[in-house]
Amino acid sequence: MKIKDLDLPTEVIQLVLKRGFSSLYPPQAKAIKSGLLDGENLVLAVPTASGKTLVAELAMLKAILSRGGKALYLVPLKALAAEKFEDFSEFEELGIKVIQSTGDFDSSDYQLAKYDLIICTNEKVDSLLRHDIKWAKDIQIIVADEVHLIDDSHRGPTLEVVLARLKKMLPYTQILALSATIFNADEIAEWLDAKLVQSDWRPVKLSEGVYWQGRVGFSDGHQIQIPVVNTKNPEVDIAFNTIKNAGQILVFANTRASSQAAAERISQSISRLLTLEERDQLSLLADKMLTAGEKTNLVERLVKVIRKGVAFHHAGLKPEHRKLIESNFRKNLIKCVTATPTLAAGVNLPARRVVILSLTRYEVGVGSKPIKVLEYKQQAGRAGRPKYDSEGESIIIAKKQRDASRFMEMYCLGDTEMIWSKLANESALRSHILAAIAIGYVANLKELAQFIKETFFGYQNDISTTEFLVKKVLKFLIDEGMLANDGSSLSATTFGRRVSQLYIDPLSAVILRDGLKKANEAEDEITDIAYFHLIASTPDLRNLYLRQKDQTELQRFLWDYTDGFLSDTPEEWDPDYEYFLMTLKSALLLQQWIQEKSEDAITMRFSVGSGDILYLTDNAKWLLYSSMEIAKLFNCTNISKNLRELHLRVAHGIKKELVPLVKLRGIGRVRARMLFNTGFKTIASLRKAETRELSRIPSIGPEIVRSIKEQVGEPMLDQELEV
Repeated sequence: MKIKDLDLPTEVIQLVLKRGFSSLYPPQAKAIKSGLLDGENLVLAVPTASGKTLVAELAMLKAILSRGGKALYLVPLKALAAEKFEDFSEFEELGIKVIQSTGDFDSSDYQLAKYDLIICTNEKVDSLLRHDIKWAKDIQIIVADEVHLIDDSHRGPTLEVVLARLKKMLPYTQILALSATIFNADEIAEWLDAKLVQSDWRPVKLSEGVYWQGRVGFSDGHQIQIPVVNTKNPEVDIAFNTIKNAGQILVFANTRASSQAAAERISQSISRLLTLEERDQLSLLADKMLTAGEKTNLVERLVKVIRKGVAFHHAGLKPEHRKLIESNFRKNLIKCVTATPTLAAGVNLPARRVVILSLTRYEVGVGSKPIKVLEYKQQAGRAGRPKYDSEGESIIIAKKQRDASRFMEMYCLGDTEMIWSKLANESALRSHILAAIAIGYVANLKELAQFIKETFFGYQNDISTTEFLVKKVLKFLIDEGMLANDGSSLSATTFGRRVSQLYIDPLSAVILRDGLKKANEAEDEITDIAYFHLIASTPDLRNLYLRQKDQTELQRFLWDYTDGFLSDTPEEWDPDYEYFLMTLKSALLLQQWIQEKSEDAITMRFSVGSGDILYLTDNAKWLLYSSMEIAKLFNCTNISKNLRELHLRVAHGIKKELVPLVKLRGIGRVRARMLFNTGFKTIASLRKAETRELSRIPSIGPEIVRSIKEQVGEPMLDQELEV
């Protein structure tokens, strides 16, 4: 099927042709024939790199330009939202306004109404629906990317509730769900009243195999020999062989430490394969990495391997570093990326070969367990670069001979598992039942039953199986004052509505409310640690892992800490004691952050990465904001100033003395400290300061000086800047 023959506006056809596409892949053609451009609901279940994104683009452009509505593109991760925003920004030359929105869950983001193509995480859309967005009625198409993640216990419930709610609110809006090849894609299609477009076709042939002692046996029976040099670490030999033959390679490891160690081993081997020009470019990239945020041991370790053409990639790195790695791998400057499995969850980064070092994953409280076939297929599917390779190879490393045949049977030749709804857990139901009642979507028990029936869980199960759990959740919400039940109807209280809007777990709200009341009534001033421990005790802050060395340090802290906490402290023999120590570890990290400790000092002390610090401080900031809002509801006036100040300190990572300075626009952690150390400690001192004095301070340029002076009420004349 030719692009030029499609029922699309001429400018869209020209844009696609300009990219170098002239005809459609078979799954894309099948989607067109199934009514994609006519507004039909579709579930597209095809392998990675088979052209799902182009299908979504064609459908969205048709909806926006021909039907005159908005397109809403749902993604599971912020990183994927950023990637799609970059991809879709070229549509602005067609007059289409594109925006991404992933943060601030306590806002209706009214400015989104001005845009045509809106990219959001599933959680952001859930939050927007809770704020009763008016522009939802203008949505002509909803694209749900990675819809198989309904099976994910963490993200799945929100995705399915959002889709169920949008489907009910907008019955005539087109839904396009994009998925990996899964066993029961037909069920998702039937649930969404959609046609199923399913295919195993790939633009680049994929060979799946298992490595054992220098030989890779593939599922189609053929074998290849890999010259053995490094007998203990086959990934080194496979990487060398791949890059020597002008290929690129992705190596998946099950831990951050393993990915870093693999990158270092491989870099020693492949550095001699780089050209002089590549070495120079990698050196420039390494320098750029060093200036992208604070220099830490982890970044220095990363830079060392980047100079040799290799990078490791995991959530411990800052988003800026991960983005630089991804873009330079796509440019073929970085030859090998060693990564944790998070890289396989959506980010488009194909390679000639994919090597999988481990097929197990550690889960807290469970231990090491085999990964699902679907997770393996997501990793393996990254093999094969369209336009560059005629074939891609995924290779599992077997450590024992008996594993080779088992891995082949279970993973290479195995079928992906059934996708199951994860909505029927207490935490998910607490949040989504409260939200449904708070926004008026559900007004009584009958409507609540109908709401659950409309979800994917309701499609797969008899809702009577959740009756006990639903009653338990309702009792909790009523007992804690978030819902009122007059016998015939359910309604949200002021507290319940605010909790739903704040987008926190109702259990978190209860923990915060009780702790804040205790703080408000306390005679002595509450410590920062106590507030941090309170927010870390909520289910909304995923705490840091507890390592063996942490136990001793945390115990030592508890012996010396006599001020007390705002939530209960379990005894050492209590099963909850280990979780308590995890919350304390997070609280101590946050304290170090507002004491202006360097990222390097924090990463070393707590065995975390810069990305973990960013995640934890972002979450803490949101929970402190939520605490401020809950404190207002319950008239906790004695602590409101402390909460506001702590929120600001976490947002900037500063000591108390810098609070007045960071309130100025353009003044963050570094500039505030520079000003303070130079003697400008107050707004009054800045008002009196001479231009030349401020201009001499490192990182304070002329425009910043002008901005400071305007904000403190002493605007400058142009000639003053020239002095």
